[in-house]
Parts: sequence; structure tokens; C-alpha cells
Amino acid sequence: MVQTIKSRRVTPGESVILLERPLALRRIFYSIKALTDSTMEHKAHISFDDPTFASHYVLNGPMQELKARGKGIFQGAIWVNNTSPVDLIFTMTEILI
Repeated sequence: MVQTIKSRRVTPGESVILLERPLALRRIFYSIKALTDSTMEHKAHISFDDPTFASHYVLNGPMQELKARGKGIFQGAIWVNNTSPVDLIFTMTEILI
């Protein structure tokens, strides 16, 4: 079992991969959290293996975390696009077996 914990600053308008696709192991848990004050205006799009963000999950305002667990969760790369006017810091955790 491997646990990965990291953080990443994302500037306004920037799109980056937060969690890479696991190659040798399987992901059984992930958590992505925007480290902001809940009163601060921010918005970010989370996409699953889609750098065009055609279909995405939105983190904004009080919704600051996305997490999943179990054997059937997404195994690809997880992208973020910072659509807010300020830098956002994201923390990511994943567990692989």
C-alpha cells in the first residue's frame, strides 16, 4: 500500500494534472481539497482524464473538497482548471494498493 500526499499552487487560468494515472498499482482512495477560507470567492473545475474540461466537477464557495473511496473509483489522471481570479492551493491525497 502506498499513500501519496502533495500540494500544488495553481494560478488563475492555469490547467494542471493534480493526480497522475497510477501505473503499477490501483487507486482505492483520493481526496482533493482547495485550501481557502470558506468565505473567499473561488472557483475551480475538476476533470477526469479530460484536459478540455468538456465535462467537469466544480469546486466553489462552501464546496471545497472532492473525495472518493472504493475499488471502482476513477483510475485516470485528475485535472484542475483554476477559473478564479486568485491563486489557489490544492492538497491531494491518494492511496494505492
